[in-house]
Amino acid sequence: MKPKYKRVLLKLSGEALSGEQSMGVEKKSVQHIASNIKRLHDLGIQVGIVVGGGNFFRGRMAKDFDLKRTPADHIGMLATVMNGIFLSQTLQALGIDSVVMGSSSFGGMVQQFNLKTANDYFKRGNIVFFVGGTGNPYFTTDSAAALRACEVDANILLKATKVDGIYDRDPVKHKDAKKYDTLSYEKALADGIQVMDATAIALCREVNIPIYVFNLFDEDALVKAVHNQDGGTVVS
Repeated sequence: MKPKYKRVLLKLSGEALSGEQSMGVEKKSVQHIASNIKRLHDLGIQVGIVVGGGNFFRGRMAKDFDLKRTPADHIGMLATVMNGIFLSQTLQALGIDSVVMGSSSFGGMVQQFNLKTANDYFKRGNIVFFVGGTGNPYFTTDSAAALRACEVDANILLKATKVDGIYDRDPVKHKDAKKYDTLSYEKALADGIQVMDATAIALCREVNIPIYVFNLFDEDALVKAVHNQDGGTVVS
């Protein structure tokens, strides 16, 4: 079956890289993620990736350490750089060319984002990581994912989580929680859906980029995401 999309933007949480650990990077989880990204690449899909930094630094830690918001967000941005380089190198080991582009060059550790250059990399078959968030505090990596998806004309934003879609309330705490197969941008915003922040949803609505929320660790999850979207929730 032919994939539905030519170019996708995948949003990964930093926590996905930590697996069963509370923090850091777990080899098994990173290899699982990388191997599934490789499957998308092997289908001929152009893949852009935004990865969070929650496996190294989470927002709630700022209060624990009495940090102000701006420096706390700067720490989070640096965490995304580490994760992007880590995943990129894991893909390189699998024989997949990838490049890491940042909201800044971070001292030469990554390339500074440039739209024309990013598009050139896509056309060459490179997987492109976008790290460092938007480069500004007070914006989440969800917002960065939506921004990059708009800039590179992605056909869809794939939001990878540890749950199989969007529910009307927390399915872990509430066994009778109702799952949505589809959801409008307007309802997601009106209901304050927590799976992705409002800025990201509003930006995707503005340029009509659908969002697919799915469980990254379900079998064949990424392949299903670009074919029949079986099992997750589509926001459009």
